[in-house]
Parts: sequence; structure tokens; C-alpha cells
Amino acid sequence: MAIVLGAIADDFTGATDLANNLVRGGMRCVQLIGVPQRPLAELVEDAEQIDAVVVALKSRSCPTDEAIRDSLAALEWLRGEGARQLFFKYCSTFDSTEAGNIGPVGEALLGRLGAPLSVMVPAFPANGRTVYQGHLFVGDQLLNESGMQHHPLNPMHDADLVRVLARQSRHPVGLLPWPTLAQGAQAARARLDELADQGVRQVICDTLDERDLAVLAEATADLPLVTGGSGLGQTLPAAYRRRGWLGEVAAPGALQPASGNAVVLSGSCSRATLAQVDAFLTRFPGFPLDPASLAEGPDHLERALAFARRHLTGGRPVLIYASADAERVHRVQQRLGRERAGELVEKALGELARRLVDEGVGRLVVAGGESSGAVVSALGVCALRIGEQIDPGVPWTQAMLAGRQAPLTLALKSGNFGGEDFFLRAFEVLP
Repeated sequence: MAIVLGAIADDFTGATDLANNLVRGGMRCVQLIGVPQRPLAELVEDAEQIDAVVVALKSRSCPTDEAIRDSLAALEWLRGEGARQLFFKYCSTFDSTEAGNIGPVGEALLGRLGAPLSVMVPAFPANGRTVYQGHLFVGDQLLNESGMQHHPLNPMHDADLVRVLARQSRHPVGLLPWPTLAQGAQAARARLDELADQGVRQVICDTLDERDLAVLAEATADLPLVTGGSGLGQTLPAAYRRRGWLGEVAAPGALQPASGNAVVLSGSCSRATLAQVDAFLTRFPGFPLDPASLAEGPDHLERALAFARRHLTGGRPVLIYASADAERVHRVQQRLGRERAGELVEKALGELARRLVDEGVGRLVVAGGESSGAVVSALGVCALRIGEQIDPGVPWTQAMLAGRQAPLTLALKSGNFGGEDFFLRAFEVLP
């Protein structure tokens, strides 16, 4: 059977976020790491039972040409697997540079598909991301006042997404406003058709709540391509069922029992993650990674490993973190350079994950998109089966690794996601 939805995500945690919502909508889903080089049937055992595949790329902050190349390669693979609809997934905070990569990749995918238009639906109301009059809000704050203006890689200084996307795009950008959306799916689709006739290729969609997401799913389920955050992923499955493309599944997120020691690796510097780090440290041990010390040689990494080994003997979860406030991050970036500082942390977290898993860690939480990418790459993960949700946007997953009889149970958390007690609760909700 062909898959119903094929998605291309621009980072690893974003891919997991979307996959989580698809599972919650009743779709059996796997996440693949990087552009697949083999058919799905050779990558997962029960390929014939999979309804959705999410391909996780590391294309959010890379050179635009590279992002387009990898996204188009993923598109061709998904089309080869028979995907009825394609989904380009980016962050619900729309973070990217002035040049892209959201706009250029979206236009490239549309061009390859020969499609006239796609929607841009970054909103995820369950996590406080809404769009009104084209402006993105995080909670009750405009995007550029929410802390995203201090993002270490893609600082966002403009909440007007029509304006942001227009700076990245060659074709006109449109808006589907809330008053039209409130009239229902038929009115929304009619407005999209009008915009397409005017030469608009990408349309920012106002979205205030779950009802708006349901309207958008019904209005766009027949489009060759949709784009956005993971919020739309929770309402598309119902639209597919109404079209007879998807059946009912009793337990789409069923995983094997988890086992092994528990570790949290955090590279995110978001406000949410900083609060989660602080909450964890009130109950369990943690080791702070210092990029400047990492730059001096391997001793700092070895101290982190020794710390983890010592505390894991008691069976408690352990945290190793490079998370720091904006002022400290700025000082480190001034000393080492932005790219160098990030590379040092990513490489260290990847090496820590590889060595700790080799030594018996079987339950692992990773915070931050870039950090998650580094960890799954270091572990050689190529496919993740998506399980049940921990917090909105963050599920447990499992991966089979060479040399291990039991699967590695893994949670990849976007920096901005999760409640303050996320690290504390994550291991408590495992089967």
C-alpha cells in the first residue's frame, strides 16, 4: 500500500513534532533521518502498515542551494513511495534567515510538483503559536518580542510573516485572513483559488485555534503540497478519512517496553529549555558543558562522561547541558565565533550520546533541533518509530541500532517545547 502523507522536515525535532501529531491523529508513522537511499520496505519491518513518513533533514540553517537540493531529493523519494500528499514542515516560530530557507524551498517544491499554490500554516495553538492578520504570536507576544529575537542561529525580528516570506520569495505572497477562514473550508478554498489566479504561490494562513486548523485541513487536503508547523498535522488525518484514504487504527503509537539508564542531553538555549534545566537540577544531577573548555581539548568531554557514569550507577536520570542564557551565549560566540561554538557543542553531545548508549543508556532525551540532529547522526539512527506524546509536539520514539537487542527509546525535543517539568516527567510516562 502507498503511504498517504510524505513529509519533508527542515530539522530533526520538527520532524518528530509533526510525526507526533500524525500519530495522535491516528496515522502509523515513521521518521527517517536524511534523504533515504533505499525503499521503505528495506528500512522498516512493517512498511506495508505505515500511513505516513516524515523525512528529517538538517536544512533550516544550511546554504539555500543545499536545502533545495536535499528537499527535492526527499520529495522524489516520497513520490516514489506513492505519497498522496506532500508536506514541507518548518518550525512554528518560522525561524529562518532573510534569504530563506522557507521561501526558496517552498517555491522549489511547488515547481517540481507543477503545483500552482501552497499554504503556509506555521500555527500550533496547543503550544501557543497563533497567526492573526499575518502576524505570528507566541502566547500573547509578537514573535519578535517572545525571545526569538535572541535565537542564536536564526534571530527573528519581524512578526509579519507575509513580509518575512516576501523577502525570501521570487513570487507574490498572499494572506488567507481569519474572517474568510471563519466562513468554512469552501470559502477558504475559493479564496486560495482566487490568489492562485493572481499569481500568488505561497499563502500565509491566519489560525487562532484548533477549529481553524480543521477548516484548513479540509480546504487543503487535496492540494499536492501543504507547508507549515506541526499543528496542521493533527487535523489532516481526519480529512484523509473523510476522503477514504485512511482507515481506523487501534494503537498507532504502540512501542516496545523501554529499558536501560536514562540521560538528558540539552543544547537548546530557549527560555523553555532553560526553565526545564533549572527544574531538573532541583532533583537530579547535571553537568554543564562549556564550549570554551571543549575548544581546549578532550578533557572537558571526558569529565562529563565520568560525571554521567558516576551518577548513573544509582539508577537516576542524569543531565548534561550546554544550555545558557542569552548573555552567556553571546560572550561565548564573541570569543569562539557563532558557528564554531555551535559545532563544538553539537559534536560533544553527539559523542556523549554514542559512548553512553554503548555503555548501556537505553532512554535518552535530547533538547534542541541542532543538538538532536547531531545525536541521531552520531548514533547512526536511520529510522524512528513514533510513539505516544510526552508533551504537545514531543513523543517518545524508538530506533533499532546495530549491536543492540532492545531498541533505543529516544525523545527529540524542540527547544521551545514542553512544560517546565518536561525533563522530570518524560521518563515517568514511559511504558
